[in-house]
Amino acid sequence: MTTPNLSLKLLVDKKVTRVVFAEGGKSFVDFLFNLLSLPIGTVIKALKNGSMVGCIGNLYGSLENLNEAYMQPNENKGSLLNPRIPAPATEAPLLLPDSNPQPIKTKLLYRCPNHHPCVTDSKDYRCPWCSNNMSEQVAFIGMNDSAANSTSQGGYVKDLVTYMVTDDLSVSIMSMISGVAPLNKFNVKDLMCLRKRWWSLGLTRLLLLSLGVELLKASLKSKAALTNVFLLKKEVKDGAALD
Repeated sequence: MTTPNLSLKLLVDKKVTRVVFAEGGKSFVDFLFNLLSLPIGTVIKALKNGSMVGCIGNLYGSLENLNEAYMQPNENKGSLLNPRIPAPATEAPLLLPDSNPQPIKTKLLYRCPNHHPCVTDSKDYRCPWCSNNMSEQVAFIGMNDSAANSTSQGGYVKDLVTYMVTDDLSVSIMSMISGVAPLNKFNVKDLMCLRKRWWSLGLTRLLLLSLGVELLKASLKSKAALTNVFLLKKEVKDGAALD
C-alpha cells in the first residue's frame, strides 16, 4: 500500500484564527473517510493517553486490567483491545499505528450435487429436496468485488474534482457556490481578513500516522478540527490576501 503525498490549500480567517475550509484532492478525502472504518477499540487505544473525553476510556482500561481467568475460554481480551481492521477493497491509507489489517476471506458456499435451488455455508448440511449432503462448492461473487475491480484508482472517492473540507469536517465538491456557504456558516464578516495558506506532508508513514491520530482526536473533541490540527503545523505557508 502506498503512502500518499497530501497537500491542501487552506482558507484562513486571521481575525479569529480559524480554518474556514480546505481544498484538497482524492488522497486527503480518502484519508478522512478512512476514519469511519476504524473499530472503536483501535480508536480508544490511540487516544487514551490523556486525550479521551467521556468515560469510554474507563471501559477500555477495565478490560485491559481484567484477569484473563475471568474471560470465557473461547474469548480473549486482545480481540477487543486490539481489534483487527478488515482490509478494505479500497487502498485508502491506514491512519493509526499498530493497525493490523486482516484480509477478507472469500466466503465458501455449497449446494447439493443435484443442483436444487438452495445453498449453505456448511457442506455437512443436507438438501431439503433430496437429503443429499450439500457438498458441491460454488463461488460467491459479491457486488463489492466487481465494484472494486472496475477501477484502478483505489481509495473511496474519484480523482476527477477538487474537494472542499470545512473546519468541522463536512466534505463536498468544490465549486464557486459551495465556496461561499462556509463564509456564512462560520460568520465571516471581513473578506480582507481571509488568507490562503498551503500545507503539505511528504511520503513519510510516521508523519501520516501522527496526522491521523491528531485528526481523529480533534474530530472527537471539537467542531474546529482543521483549525486545531493545521494552524499549529509548521508546514503551513502563508499566502496572499484574497482579492
